[in-house]
Amino acid sequence: MGTSHAAFRTVLIANRGEIALRIQRTAQRLGMRTVAVYSDADRDAPHCRAADLALPIGASQPQASYLNIAALLEAARMSGAEAVHPGYGFLAESDAFATACAEAGLVFIGPPADAILAMGNKAGAKRLMEAAGVPCVPGYQGEDQSDARMSQEADRIGYPVMIKAAAGGGGRGMRRVDRAEDFAAALQSARSEAENAFASGELILEKAIVEPRHIEIQVFADAHGNVVYLGERDCSVQRRHQKVIEESPSPAVSPELRARMGAVSVVAARAIGYVGAGTLEFLLAPDGAFYFMEMNTRLQVEHAVTEAIVGVDLVEWQLRVALGEPLPLTQDEIDVRRTQGGHAIEVRLCAEDPQQNFLPQSGTVARWRAPREVRTDHALTDGLVVSPYYDSMLAKIVAHGTDRADACRRLARALDDCLLLGLPTNRAFLRQCVTHPAFLAGDVSTAFIDRHFPAAMRQAAVPDAAVCQAAAVLLTHLRKDTARRYPAELQGWASSRTYPTLCRVTLDGEAIEMRVRALAAQRWEVSWDGGIAQAEIVSQADGRMTLALGERLYPLEYAITGTTCHFVMDGVEHTAIDTTYAKAERNGAQAGSGRISAPMNGRVVAVHVAEGEAVCAGQVLLVVEAMKMEHSIAAPLAGEVKGLFTQVGAQVAPGGLLMEIAAA
Repeated sequence: MGTSHAAFRTVLIANRGEIALRIQRTAQRLGMRTVAVYSDADRDAPHCRAADLALPIGASQPQASYLNIAALLEAARMSGAEAVHPGYGFLAESDAFATACAEAGLVFIGPPADAILAMGNKAGAKRLMEAAGVPCVPGYQGEDQSDARMSQEADRIGYPVMIKAAAGGGGRGMRRVDRAEDFAAALQSARSEAENAFASGELILEKAIVEPRHIEIQVFADAHGNVVYLGERDCSVQRRHQKVIEESPSPAVSPELRARMGAVSVVAARAIGYVGAGTLEFLLAPDGAFYFMEMNTRLQVEHAVTEAIVGVDLVEWQLRVALGEPLPLTQDEIDVRRTQGGHAIEVRLCAEDPQQNFLPQSGTVARWRAPREVRTDHALTDGLVVSPYYDSMLAKIVAHGTDRADACRRLARALDDCLLLGLPTNRAFLRQCVTHPAFLAGDVSTAFIDRHFPAAMRQAAVPDAAVCQAAAVLLTHLRKDTARRYPAELQGWASSRTYPTLCRVTLDGEAIEMRVRALAAQRWEVSWDGGIAQAEIVSQADGRMTLALGERLYPLEYAITGTTCHFVMDGVEHTAIDTTYAKAERNGAQAGSGRISAPMNGRVVAVHVAEGEAVCAGQVLLVVEAMKMEHSIAAPLAGEVKGLFTQVGAQVAPGGLLMEIAAA
């Protein structure tokens, strides 16, 4: 927050999506004018519509827009903004951006640049924390980054060992290695991902604490020497080293442990002259020992759970501290509020496919409804395009209850009430997590998902008869081209008798063929191999339908886009594509096929083989980066690279042919 605390009225928010909207709401409530910025991909985004002014800053790629310091400063100049709030992600922890803002005469709503610099590099931060007496995970954070030295240090530390990007977080550039023979490949992969994500390939090594809890402490400091902690958040439930569920208070943290961790965190903040909102992240070992990992010098994604427990607005605190005001509450006042604050749990709703190792997804939102009775931070609207350029998180759903059991019940109900159709999300998976007996018992660690939801358990079941019948009725009844040509009571009608019509559907990736015969305006007979049943629409309005299948009534919600119907039934989302009149196509993804296609929108960041090269089954062929994560694509069979149709730097679309392998 620099040395100046000049009054400001106009705030430029150097971010996008739900956090931009979140900051706008508080700033506008305090009487401030807000300026949004947008990339080409975000020109019509909700955060632009909600601001008092929105200005363009460049192309869709983050490097050209949200990471473009010159463009952001120019937008601030053009808008008359006196202050800049970086949100989280992008440039929020960039000391260069904080410095550039100060030099341009702008108030940076974040910590001083030297504090960001001190904690922005994991290696340097660990050295600082060790000097301040903060317990740290044993490891190596030296300047010698050679493969040989790193391997030697890994052997000294002892396996399992964690490789981490020194310049960043969010799971990028992080690998756990359990065996020495796997270290070299993991080191290369982590360094590549770190270079792409943070423009720095520097790595550190840490002893892997087996099945720890991930506990973080929220701290806040003002420019008058006051430093407080607002309790802990338990962020142990993770996938791909990224948080999925966060809660406060932690079921594993006693009042005594909370006080110790809080005191250490305050010492750490004071040691670097911290001002503003910050979070210290720790690993809590099963034996009760805790170790410093890193400090995030910004507002956290999960700040809402702390707000719920303490009853404050942390963005308002940021703005007031940036104006030079003292902290609104003392430590004693915070402690009293926290003991009376109940329990809060947040889940991150993401555009990803849990069945494909949480592969990020892009696409268009066909229908969105935020859950009622809980806090939902989002920037979603019907028709919004979720692009491949940014993080996969779409919304944060926060349930606040009198105790943990109450919060769990409210959150499960909220996930039932949440509706997002049009692209795959982790909504149903999140509900499975928060209703799992181990989670309800508070028995979680960073191994929770691997232990209770391994990849084999996350695979989708083949659509059952009820889902198939629902898809057939939805597509038959709601198909726009058919509805235009004939009224419902004439569909499938003939002068002699009604006859069954063919209905081919690709349902959740499965090709299914059925025959549908109209019995009345809202009633059909659906037949398929080995079965026949009757289906009737009991009621229908505004994207909702009650469907009778036999004696059971099924409430459905749906959205139609062209020949595709997205619907949710029994709490599970389904996608049905009408292929009745589609041309038959050879599917390159069939088992045994050597055609390698892009699984999602993304950018090719590495190609490990050349045309004519022999490859083994399972060998990594290339790496595609999407939504801030790298995804390795392996050979499905052994053979020879017959064709290579992409290169490093290429932007690829789902289904685009990347490579072809001739079977050995």
